[in-house]
Amino acid sequence: MTLSRRALAALALIVCLPAGWAAAQDRLDIVATTGMIADAAREIGGDLVDVRSLMGPGVDPHAYRQTRTDITAMVRADLVLWNGLYLEAQMEEFLLDLGQDRPVVAVAEAVPENLLIGSEDYEGRFDPHLWMNPNLWARVVLNIRDAMAEVSPEHAAAFSANAEAYVSELNDLARYTTEVLSSVPVESRVLLSAHDAFNYFGNAYGYDVIGIQGISTESEAGLQRIGELVDLLVARDIGAVFVETSVSDRNVRALIEGAAAAGHEVVIGGELYSDAMGEPGTYEGTYIGMIDSNATTIAAALGGEAPARGMQDLLN
Repeated sequence: MTLSRRALAALALIVCLPAGWAAAQDRLDIVATTGMIADAAREIGGDLVDVRSLMGPGVDPHAYRQTRTDITAMVRADLVLWNGLYLEAQMEEFLLDLGQDRPVVAVAEAVPENLLIGSEDYEGRFDPHLWMNPNLWARVVLNIRDAMAEVSPEHAAAFSANAEAYVSELNDLARYTTEVLSSVPVESRVLLSAHDAFNYFGNAYGYDVIGIQGISTESEAGLQRIGELVDLLVARDIGAVFVETSVSDRNVRALIEGAAAAGHEVVIGGELYSDAMGEPGTYEGTYIGMIDSNATTIAAALGGEAPARGMQDLLN
């Protein structure tokens, strides 16, 4: 759905958007596209913010289109936070248009280009899945902090203190994931999943990452691609592949069947959170829980040593 600036202005009048932005409200009203961004905004804002995530568990941001309810929420919001880097491909035109009139920030696009991975699907663009590396995501968290402080400068000190505490937790997460993933034998460090969401993960932890589909879930895997990957599974003696919560498992199961036909047994090593977190109110429904779960699942499936409950076991 695409709206012109004139239509956006009309909608703003319909919902009676105040001219005072955050100053007219006690709590900063934030709309975030993804759960990962929303989770960071809540950690930074605490009781000073109300945060709504447009995309919940199992939702694919590559294909998501804004609804009328989403449009109303974003027009009413004091601040709209989106990932950028073409993650929200179907929403990009709308978000850029909306940003001409109000605070709309693509929080991943301020990360230096030398830290980004190029996209094989889209020439001149970058892989948007920065959250797969906690150290890179910490940079995005600071961009979220700065965007919030820009809109609500009277709360900048509180946002800064909360962000510092949260980044410290992300540093703990990075240490845990590095330790548990390094327990996997070097020859077994191959992560094969539904689509290329894990390239930053591979760079951070020294894993070969293979997606059946490309960076965007909109790309399709043909029979030739499946056949090539079956040959790879056999040649490298890979015994486990992974499904994702926000992507159909159809291609993964086709790959397993193809390997079986070639006389090679492959199992599903577990379910990974790629483009969306777990259910609200659960540990996996937080960014830290999402990445902890992924690292623990991958390590256990590929022959490493991992606590049954991941990092939670080390904290209890």
